[in-house]
Amino acid sequence: MPKISVLMPIYKTNETYLREAIESILNQTFTDFEFLILDDCPEETREDVVLSYHDKRIKYFKNEANLGITPSRNKLIDLAQGEYLAVFDHDDISLPERFFKQVAYLDAHSEVGVVSAKVKNMLSGQVSDYPTEDNEIKLSLMRSCAISHSCSMIRKSVLIANNIRYEEQFSPSEDYALWCRLIPYTCFHNLDEVLFYYREHLQNTSHLHSKQMKRVTYAIWAFVREKNPILYQEFLMRAKQITRIRLFGCIPFLKTVKQGQIKTLYLFDKIPLVTSKTVTKLKGNK
Repeated sequence: MPKISVLMPIYKTNETYLREAIESILNQTFTDFEFLILDDCPEETREDVVLSYHDKRIKYFKNEANLGITPSRNKLIDLAQGEYLAVFDHDDISLPERFFKQVAYLDAHSEVGVVSAKVKNMLSGQVSDYPTEDNEIKLSLMRSCAISHSCSMIRKSVLIANNIRYEEQFSPSEDYALWCRLIPYTCFHNLDEVLFYYREHLQNTSHLHSKQMKRVTYAIWAFVREKNPILYQEFLMRAKQITRIRLFGCIPFLKTVKQGQIKTLYLFDKIPLVTSKTVTKLKGNK
């Protein structure tokens, strides 16, 4: 049984991008993996590209009919034989040490079920700035996806034990929903180094389905905040709230900044006047 199953769904992928993606996996310094590639476009496959790589770790599958991204991701999970699942998208690049460092972390931290890392945008050069530790990641998940999905490695046993899969009702944000479902069951970690290059282009899901992503995000917020009330209360306590008073509707006069229990009053948006602390008695405390 391989240590890692690499899960890569593909769909009409640009050949150059696909080759760069495949080669970045085959060039990993950690070599104990199977590379599962699932083609979700039966009428226009990339079989010739994939099978041009004569590497026994590659296992190519194709759907008889287009299933869509969420069922395809779940099918890959079912096909996987590895202890760890390395998520990977068909147009990105994993740096050579990615698997080695993520496996080492999961092996050393049995409480962690998901590990990711910093990601660099190939177009802008911007590097992601996600929190690294479990509680901070979970607090961030109350408002946004704080784990890079395409750079993540998941302990498969956590998914199996808790009967958790990608959910089509939250597509194309099925990755964010997955992390939120896992909050009560495992710990998260982001390695504090760049191990992945993200390719931004007009065919990215975030560009093609931005309105749908926004709609399902509200649905994800609803369940994650309901299912994790204590965590959500901590999130609210830490959230920064800003209130402004403007003279004649345009000239900055007073600004109140409340973060957690600390409230600060500023004059003309910049000059601090007074800071106070509010003691809140939470329900159930004595």
